[in-house]
Amino acid sequence: MKQWLNRLIGKPSVDWPYPFVEGKQFVLTITAGLEGYHVSVDGRHVTSFPYRTGYNLEDAMELSLKGDLDVESVVASYLPSSPPSFASQSYLEMSEQWKASPLPTEPVELFVGILSAASHFAERMAVRKSWMISTKKTPNVVARFFVALSGKNEINEELKKEAKYFGDIVIVPFMDNYDLVVLKTIAIVEYGVKVVPAKHIMKCDDDTFVRIESVLDQIKKVQSGKSMYVGNINYYHRPLRSGKWSVTYEEWPEEVYPPYANGPGYVISSDIAQYILSEFDNEALRLFKMEDVSMGMWVEKFSTTRQPVEYLHDVRFYQPGCFDGYFTAHYQSPQHMICLWRKLQAGSAQCCNVR
Repeated sequence: MKQWLNRLIGKPSVDWPYPFVEGKQFVLTITAGLEGYHVSVDGRHVTSFPYRTGYNLEDAMELSLKGDLDVESVVASYLPSSPPSFASQSYLEMSEQWKASPLPTEPVELFVGILSAASHFAERMAVRKSWMISTKKTPNVVARFFVALSGKNEINEELKKEAKYFGDIVIVPFMDNYDLVVLKTIAIVEYGVKVVPAKHIMKCDDDTFVRIESVLDQIKKVQSGKSMYVGNINYYHRPLRSGKWSVTYEEWPEEVYPPYANGPGYVISSDIAQYILSEFDNEALRLFKMEDVSMGMWVEKFSTTRQPVEYLHDVRFYQPGCFDGYFTAHYQSPQHMICLWRKLQAGSAQCCNVR
């Protein structure tokens, strides 16, 4: 464990004990994210497991636990037996206040692309009712969800209705798959270059809570006109060659990854975005299944072939979950999203441990 932790760059200190203690009760939460299952204990993220190839989350029928555990109670949420009705108030709040504002006619300071999955209705509503409100109050910031198609037609029909009503979803024309997440990132880049011209483009996930004003403050730290890459930067990370998240030598022959910002929240300047889009259009862009590593690879190539890039590293773009003073908090459930927003409105950037 220590050896793994030492590979993390710029992390805060980890001082809590291993969460499972004999004789002590704990709350274990399993959530379904973009790339797999995420496991938290008492509000702290512990580990993640990817979905198997070809797996559709909607096909899950049961959950089993093995081991010497005494289960006191089980609470399940967001597990419909069939796609919920779009007209249901408990499913989507049909309110004008959650609709997206019209796109500005002038370039903006920041465009935020949010990766989401077709079935993540609750996650998108939580984002709309929390930190996305900040983008409406700030005229130079625009945010949109980017969603690929589901393997189930009924899910896609509900997604299209949701997109038409709220006006904040960009549906990318391919089936959702972990290996294709990188194409969603390219779609975000294209939107931030061609549709909503932005000085800076941010990518995040639908389980990431974003403090928009704090992100804008970080951007302002970089001298105007300079190429920039902002986030929680990893240096000298090595590919895992075995296990669930393994990468083959055919996929990545190099021994280390280029410096890259953690995927749940990072920002690039518009010149880098334009370069990425140009390389993609010319079929010269190298694609890798891990989208955050891909971005690091593209930024590195831009820096060596075009002009130097200023890497702005800050651990407050936090990957493992949430800590007080965050800029972005990852692995946040819809319930936590609302809680974080309420705390932020009260003037406190503190984490939530909602049970």
